Amino acid sequence: MGGQQHTDISTFFIAGINYKKSDAISRGQYAINNAQYAALLAIAPQYGIKELFVLSTCNRTEIYGFADDAACLCSLLCTQTQGSLDDFMEMSYVKNGRKAIEHLFDVAAGIDSQILGDYEIIGQIKKSVKFSKQHGFIGAYIERMVNDVLQSSKTIKNTTLLSGGTVSVSFAAIQYIKEAIPYIKDKKILLLGTGKIGRNTCMNLVDYLGTKNITLINRTESKAIGLAAELGLNYAPMSELAHQVAEAAIIVVATNSSEPVIYTSHLIDNGDKLIIDLSIPYNVELAAKHLPNVTLINVDELSKIKDSTLQKREAEVPKAKLIIEKHVNDFLSWHVMRKNVPVLKAVKNKLEQMNSCTLFVNTFSSDICTTLSDTDTEQKIQKVITGMAVKMRSQNQRGCYYIEAINEFIASGAN
Repeated sequence: MGGQQHTDISTFFIAGINYKKSDAISRGQYAINNAQYAALLAIAPQYGIKELFVLSTCNRTEIYGFADDAACLCSLLCTQTQGSLDDFMEMSYVKNGRKAIEHLFDVAAGIDSQILGDYEIIGQIKKSVKFSKQHGFIGAYIERMVNDVLQSSKTIKNTTLLSGGTVSVSFAAIQYIKEAIPYIKDKKILLLGTGKIGRNTCMNLVDYLGTKNITLINRTESKAIGLAAELGLNYAPMSELAHQVAEAAIIVVATNSSEPVIYTSHLIDNGDKLIIDLSIPYNVELAAKHLPNVTLINVDELSKIKDSTLQKREAEVPKAKLIIEKHVNDFLSWHVMRKNVPVLKAVKNKLEQMNSCTLFVNTFSSDICTTLSDTDTEQKIQKVITGMAVKMRSQNQRGCYYIEAINEFIASGAN
């Protein structure tokens, strides 16, 4: 299934919820895993939608796509969520056209993140778009838009200080552990989940806490084995989860399950534990928070950490916004030019037909055809089309350009 080709950017929408109007529990009701994502794409044509992607992270769930209206995207998304469409509509925000495009650029830059400058979001955008493209739901417009978004994010990261300091939930987790737990090298750490977030967290644990007393568990055991071998850590199979939970003093959960993987029963009378749940929806049973021996921290609580670089990062936002504005304008210029391609092709074909027309040749032979080679003629035609494209980009006079281009081609032969 190929993505349809759109010429009206006003039909590009984003609808979503994020940390600004919903807590982690509410966001968990609208989290989308890969199985739900695939099911959503399978029924998208029934909603008249052929180009879309879904971004589901601990901060947000958003659906981007071309549609008749935002309601189609919202309804499609909520066919796969635990939460209802009515609740989603109450919490959600909707943008279209340029505003929707600018929102995506802001998200990719980390400007709209719960932790300002969060650099992990760009990997999540890439993953989401790749999944949708593999299923045939990314057309030329979204692909070009995302490429510009990635370039903008890269420029911001390389030329500003927006991503300095604590700029991800996984790094905030390390900072929290460092401040809350003395003598970390003496503590056994259990990391559940070795996907993108889990892997980043694991590397931060090693780099910033200076410990390798870490055991990895992942549902796909080979991933845990590979990361453990790479970093010189331990691993355990999922079947040993209860035992490993009992032994650990610090537990970091970065799994992607629709239900809890650690229950209160795992924790009762098993010593003091700090548990950091980076998952949305929560993958640690909420009742565990009430156990006297357990400190349970979630992503919303981690985001409240204010490090010494926050003020510097905030000062970089205007610089990032200028970079975003340039890239958005470049994309919209490309969009306008692409929209005019059919007209430009039609005019070029007409000029080529005129040049091969006997009546035209006989009428203007003294001015053009006796003095121009085929190469010269092609160059003059291309010059006329290029000039027409520039004018169409800055103005919109529609049919006037057709007549003007013909007159310019005829006149160019006498020069």
